[in-house]
Amino acid sequence: MNIKETLDSFKEALGFEAQETEDGVYIPAQTALKLAAPEKTNYDDTDYETPYQGDKKILMVCTQEQYMTMENGKKFDTGNHPVEMFVPLLHFKKAGFEVDIFTPTGESVKIEQWAMPNEDEKVKEIYSSYQSKREAPQSIEDFVKNKMADSEDYTAIFIPGGHGAMLGLPENKYLGELLRWAHESDLYTLVICHGPAALLSANLERPEELEADGNRSFNSDFIYKDYDIVAFPDVMDKQLPKMGYLPGEMPWYFNEKLEALGVTITNKLASGHTHQDRKLISGDGPLAANDFGKLATETLLKKVK
Repeated sequence: MNIKETLDSFKEALGFEAQETEDGVYIPAQTALKLAAPEKTNYDDTDYETPYQGDKKILMVCTQEQYMTMENGKKFDTGNHPVEMFVPLLHFKKAGFEVDIFTPTGESVKIEQWAMPNEDEKVKEIYSSYQSKREAPQSIEDFVKNKMADSEDYTAIFIPGGHGAMLGLPENKYLGELLRWAHESDLYTLVICHGPAALLSANLERPEELEADGNRSFNSDFIYKDYDIVAFPDVMDKQLPKMGYLPGEMPWYFNEKLEALGVTITNKLASGHTHQDRKLISGDGPLAANDFGKLATETLLKKVK
């Protein structure tokens, strides 16, 4: 046995090796799950004195992609992180906001099931209540092509995290069109953890079939240039294979791409930070889910009064 094989065996024995499933894909090591995916969340069941009574909703953008292929060829079983999705949703629901779920083409939402907080009854309850919307979401492409121009249904766009937010969203031109429309329509944009990766889509060209639409012309500059956000740091993503959370190095890193476009990511660790810059509200990871949900909810309640 060579040195690498010896070290790999040692990591596996200590629980620091990503686990291969029967399907040949990988989930985080048991040790990594104990550290990063607790069985209960920090949701604090905040009461909102004057819940929203109107008809404006929140449009949640989710991933329909489940597997991230790492640099070594191994596939990581991912999707949206359940804590980063459902803890904010608990706050939105408590405050009276309805949420519509969208994926790029209307395929089902993919969830990091291994991160589900199985002892958190509130999260399990809202997870079940959104089952039909998760399994049959609306299509971003259809909305942008046929409904967006005349829509007055929404007050915010919400993009939850999970490594799956890096798959299929950053390169989606229809999502870019949606984000630019939200930006110019005075909607809030809410992003958490790896969710900010999807903001890269706002730097893409318009879909060809919309180029002829002379009624709307968006500023060619990246709409989030000179914004400050918090997000899951690249430096932490680069350490995750060492603790067995990821089965290898990631194919790309989103912080550096946002920073190249003029975005400043202000946090160095994912330890529960939230931030608001104009109408862009961000959180850095699962530990931020509760405070992020409260900040977004309280901000939206002030907007719609």
